[in-house]
Amino acid sequence: MLHEFLSANRAAIIARTRAKVAARRAPRPTEAEIQHGIPIFLDQFIRALRLSQPSSAMAESAGRHGRELLDVGFTVAQVVQDYGGLCQAVTELASETNAPITVGEFHEFNRCLDEAIAQAVTEYTRSRERSIASEGSERLGNLSHELRNALGAAMLAFQTLKSGNVGLGGSTAALLDRSLRRASALIDSAVAQVRLESGSRVTERLSMHEFTEEVEVSASMEASAQGLTLTVTPVAPGIEVEVDRQLLAGAVVNLLQNAFKFTRPKGHVTLTTSATRDRVLIAIEDECGGLPPGKAEELFRPFEQQSADRRGLGLGLSISRRSIEAIGGDLRVRDIPGVGCVFSVRLPRHPPDL
Repeated sequence: MLHEFLSANRAAIIARTRAKVAARRAPRPTEAEIQHGIPIFLDQFIRALRLSQPSSAMAESAGRHGRELLDVGFTVAQVVQDYGGLCQAVTELASETNAPITVGEFHEFNRCLDEAIAQAVTEYTRSRERSIASEGSERLGNLSHELRNALGAAMLAFQTLKSGNVGLGGSTAALLDRSLRRASALIDSAVAQVRLESGSRVTERLSMHEFTEEVEVSASMEASAQGLTLTVTPVAPGIEVEVDRQLLAGAVVNLLQNAFKFTRPKGHVTLTTSATRDRVLIAIEDECGGLPPGKAEELFRPFEQQSADRRGLGLGLSISRRSIEAIGGDLRVRDIPGVGCVFSVRLPRHPPDL
């Protein structure tokens, strides 16, 4: 019987299926898929085929597995191709060994596969939609809460200033300034997130000389308001990139705000732009005191907040990296132990005019 053939040749079938998955060009296989997912697929078939109604049992099992795949980060394409690879491995081995499997059993096997794929994909999609809706609602709720706090503080500060009882140079005016900047940063972050998720790109040829000057104006004001010093190195004319200006600006501003937030009081932040023949490098160095060992990549995780200051959504650096990658660059961080961090943006340089 088919389930006996599958049980007796389980190791060989798994090895063949793993080889097929590992050789796949797209979607790229993961270690979890090769080592964990494939044996589960096969064991589902063996258990289901032992029952009197294998297709319905397989569909139910595949539905559960579709939910599990979402939890470990598998894609729909991986689900479909892994089931298909398993089918090919079983068919090839049965043919090579002249296994005594009837045509009816092969039909049942293929029917199980079809229903399993359909059920797994259906459940995966349903779970994914629920997950996206839940994430979207949570994110919108957090954004609304943060905006309400920032605007509420700004309105109270404005009302106090309007009464004439305090001056424009005092702490109330500073609170108004901080609150408005906070609201502006939240809106910029939300806009960048929407552009990333929608896939909207508006590329243009951008002079780094002009771009850096524009960033310096607002960044210098913010640094001064926080009692910090900002140094921006001059950029030679003729250094250009071709990018979505809004995504680049949002990422660089996020990196500067992060540097201002974590730099020690009365500290120093540096923005440097340099270029090689084919790359442009934007480096932002702060004086945060350095990072604990092994913590660099954690900075880019969504909803990660690395200090006791819990303001914000913890999305700034995550969105910055995604924005830079979306315009063809990369974002890295280098730790200077005991001193600070250097965030480096690398972008393709637009060839100079001849």
